[in-house]
Amino acid sequence: MSDLQQAICLRQEGKVREAIELLNQITEFEPENGEGWYQLAWANDSLGLEREAVPYYEKALQLELSSEDRAGAILGLGSTYRTLGQYEHAKTWLLAGISEFPEHREFEVFYAMVLYNLGEHAEAMGRLLVQLADTSGDPRIMDYSLAIRYYADQLDRVWE
Repeated sequence: MSDLQQAICLRQEGKVREAIELLNQITEFEPENGEGWYQLAWANDSLGLEREAVPYYEKALQLELSSEDRAGAILGLGSTYRTLGQYEHAKTWLLAGISEFPEHREFEVFYAMVLYNLGEHAEAMGRLLVQLADTSGDPRIMDYSLAIRYYADQLDRVWE
């Protein structure tokens, strides 16, 4: 097992501080290891150390990452900026994720949260309704999915 795999296992086992120590060593000796920086960001984020995580996400995104890790790093950075109240930065990154990974619906959900924070409630609600209609396995939601999608961008309309 590589040091990186060991660090991931430590994080998954809840031994996050140990994972961070190992990841700090990895990134010190392999500064071009994008996955190491991404995992370091994730570990800090999971401890509620959002401010510490930001530069690690940013560094990871400057380096080579697998598609899955790149998507995770963009989502992590966007979400972290949102929790720090840096909504415009969050919006920029989450929109980049939506553009780069349109099949990853989680970006839409986190983007809706940012829109809510920015006071764009109708747009946020509409996006969430589309995700609900498209992804719900509940038969009653599925029965109304066309109506839910239809109303998603007409929340303020009043029919007379």
